[in-house]
Amino acid sequence: MKNKKISFGKYIVSLVLVALISGGLVYWVTSSEFFQASSFSRNDLYKVHALYDDIQENYYEDVDDDQLIEGALEGMTDALGDPYTSYLGEKEAEEFNDSLSGDFEGIGATLTLIDDLPEVSEAPVKDSPAEKAGLRANDKILEVDGEKTQGKDLSSVVQTIRGKKGSTVKLAVEREDETFEVDIKRDTIPLKSLKYELDEDHQAIGSIEIASFNENTAQELRDAIKDLREQGAESFVIDLRQNPGGYLDQVEEMASMFLKDGKTIVQFGTDDEITGESKASEKLDGGFKVKEPTTVLVDKDSASASEIFAAALKESADVPIVGTHTFGKGTVQSVSDFSDNSEVKMTVQKWLTPKGEWINEKGVEPTTEVDLPDYAYLPPLPKDEELEKGDQSDDSKNLNKFLQALGYETKGDQFNDETEQAVKDFQENNEIEPTGSLNEETSSAIEQAVVEKVQESDPMYQKAIEELTK
Repeated sequence: MKNKKISFGKYIVSLVLVALISGGLVYWVTSSEFFQASSFSRNDLYKVHALYDDIQENYYEDVDDDQLIEGALEGMTDALGDPYTSYLGEKEAEEFNDSLSGDFEGIGATLTLIDDLPEVSEAPVKDSPAEKAGLRANDKILEVDGEKTQGKDLSSVVQTIRGKKGSTVKLAVEREDETFEVDIKRDTIPLKSLKYELDEDHQAIGSIEIASFNENTAQELRDAIKDLREQGAESFVIDLRQNPGGYLDQVEEMASMFLKDGKTIVQFGTDDEITGESKASEKLDGGFKVKEPTTVLVDKDSASASEIFAAALKESADVPIVGTHTFGKGTVQSVSDFSDNSEVKMTVQKWLTPKGEWINEKGVEPTTEVDLPDYAYLPPLPKDEELEKGDQSDDSKNLNKFLQALGYETKGDQFNDETEQAVKDFQENNEIEPTGSLNEETSSAIEQAVVEKVQESDPMYQKAIEELTK
């Protein structure tokens, strides 16, 4: 690839570039003229043209010309074996672009195709149906509404999962060595950028949670900091947990706010050389600087733009990074459009930290490692069937763990006497009919109670506060 063919009008940095239920990626936009000028005239492509003609003339059934071309394009990108490189037809390209620029209807999860199975490639959109149902990055989708997904193309799976607000889709999910089903009610997915508030116990600390790096996130961050300063904030926690990424120009501008002019934000390169870098400057941040003490929160689902931001502040401003190792996506994709509005997303470069480290498949290492308790990562409880005493399954095992997290005395892998009593006690405490069996209402209430407990204790956030108050 030649750099001169890249138009720097739009960069996107994110976890993956396939998907198309929601989410973004790292991309550079090229013009469609590049493709329009290309042809099959090269000698080494004669077989492609010859096979196309042969199928058209000799195949025993009528063949759709467009279907052949689409298949060839998908085949070429698939042959690279790169999950971040793919061909998107006109419809998929439109859905992808819509997911970056505004609200859309679906479940709020992003998929990619791994080993012939669709897989959740990043943390679901915050507060989306997918997040509320307990879906996580790396979950494999085995079935959609009872139909197996093995061997199906990604776009058809995505189309099946997406749908009108208020409708429901049933997914069979594989997570490590467990398999479970979830019913997810589709909704409008708001692509919120950030929210902020003063810390309840430390009124001089402003807490800013950034969900993604969207088109206006830099301005939103600037406005949030100004408002928090007026409220009395003298330091900040920037929470990038579960942030899958977004626009590169936004993360560059935002990182520049926290760095001295001239400090490196990110470097770009190929396998054997550095080809460029971005540095903090007044041109990027407009002279708006954040000089107050700051900590950054990350987790295993913080990816791409989130990793660029965290690495920039860690290495170029000595800002403490609290949490776990990040996802580890260190490549950059270009987006090139055809004249029919279809697109090709292709990995063209890698990005490196200010010190030249390539974090791909390794992630950014926090300066202080803190994780959530194990119960924060339990798979969701069943919603479509009741569990009762005598059941012995993974669901009953997980139910006991949920109840233990809430302080009830349960143990073992079975739905036993202790489990029944704990469920009954929980139901009574939450104004649910005390049947002692696990139904949909009880499952949802138990999960919500555990989520609230995680949010209340949140050792990662507490450690970030500690960094600012010690």
